[in-house]
Amino acid sequence: MAAVQALGYAGFGSSALDDWRQFGTRLVGLQAVERSAALLAFRMDDRKQRIVIDRSMPEGARFFGWEVTDAAALEALAARLEAAEVEVLAEPQTLADARRVGGLISFRDPAGNRLEAFYGAEIDATPFCPGRSISGFRTGPLGLGHAVLTVEHIDTVMPFYVDLLGFGLSDYMQKPFRAFFFHINARHHSLALIETGRNGMHHLMVELFSLDDVGQCYDVALSEADRVNVTLGRHTNDLMTSFYARTPSSFMVECGWGGREIDPSTWRPFEMQNGPSLWGHERVWLPPAAREEAREMRMRAAAAGLRAPVQVMEGNYQLMSGTCPWWDGVKAGD
Repeated sequence: MAAVQALGYAGFGSSALDDWRQFGTRLVGLQAVERSAALLAFRMDDRKQRIVIDRSMPEGARFFGWEVTDAAALEALAARLEAAEVEVLAEPQTLADARRVGGLISFRDPAGNRLEAFYGAEIDATPFCPGRSISGFRTGPLGLGHAVLTVEHIDTVMPFYVDLLGFGLSDYMQKPFRAFFFHINARHHSLALIETGRNGMHHLMVELFSLDDVGQCYDVALSEADRVNVTLGRHTNDLMTSFYARTPSSFMVECGWGGREIDPSTWRPFEMQNGPSLWGHERVWLPPAAREEAREMRMRAAAAGLRAPVQVMEGNYQLMSGTCPWWDGVKAGD
C-alpha cells in the first residue's frame, strides 16, 4: 500500500504572475485566487488551492504536495523516511496555513525535487468558479492530476518513489524516449519520470470532465503563438485524449480527457512497445531524430489497427444504433 494517497497540490516559482493568471484562467479554466502581491493560487475544485505560483521562489523551483490520511500517517511516513536516512523537516504551522492544510513535512527526492507530505486539506466555503466555461476537473480521490519529471537517470530515482513512498509501476517504455509511469490510486499514473540527462519539470496534467472542454481549450491555445508544444492526440497507456500547452514557465500543462482507471491491487506493469501515442501528439520538444521515430511508431500502430475503447463515466455517453465489428471483436476476445 502506498504511503501517500494522491497528488494534492503543486507549486512553481515564477515572476510572471500576470501571464500565469491569464494562462490559468483563460486557457486551462482554473479559478485564480489572489493571495498576495507575490503569490497567485489557483482552485480547480472545492479545495482552497491546488496550484501555486510564487514570485519569491526562483524561476524553475517547484514543490509537490503528496496527501496522506491524517496526522498519524504523516508521522509514520516521516519515521519511514528518516529510517532510510532521508532528511525530513517538520514544517511550521505558518507554512501549513499558507498551503491551506492541517500539517506537513518536507523532504527531497534523489533528483533534488522538493516534496511535501500533508494531511487536512482545507475546503472552501464558496463553490469553484472556473476561469472560463468548462464542466470541471476530475480530482477527488484521484488527486490534482499527474506530474511528469525529467531526470538524469531513472534508475537512481525510481527506488525512492517505489520502495519508500510506495508507488506502483504502471508501465514503461524505452523508445522513442525512456519513461516510467507510477500509480498510487486508481489514476493510471500520478507520477512519471522521463530520462533526459537532466533534472527538471516536464509537465503537469489536469483532466477535464468533457472532451469538448479539451477541444475548446485547444482552440484557445491555437490562437496564441507557440502555445501548443504537443498537438492533440491520444496516449497508448492511460488512453487520455489531450494536448500540451507551454506555460509562462519552462514546462507544459497537459489538458486531457478520458483517463483510464486501474485497480492497483491487481495491475501488472508491462513494457509499451507501440510508443506513447495512438495518434497525434506531435512533440515539438523532441529532437528531430526522436520526433521522426515517434511518428514512425504512430504509423506502425495505425497500420496494425491498434485501437482502445474510450473511457467514459456512467451517463456521459449516448448509445448509437448499429454494430461495430472492431468492438464486437474485442468483446469476443475477452
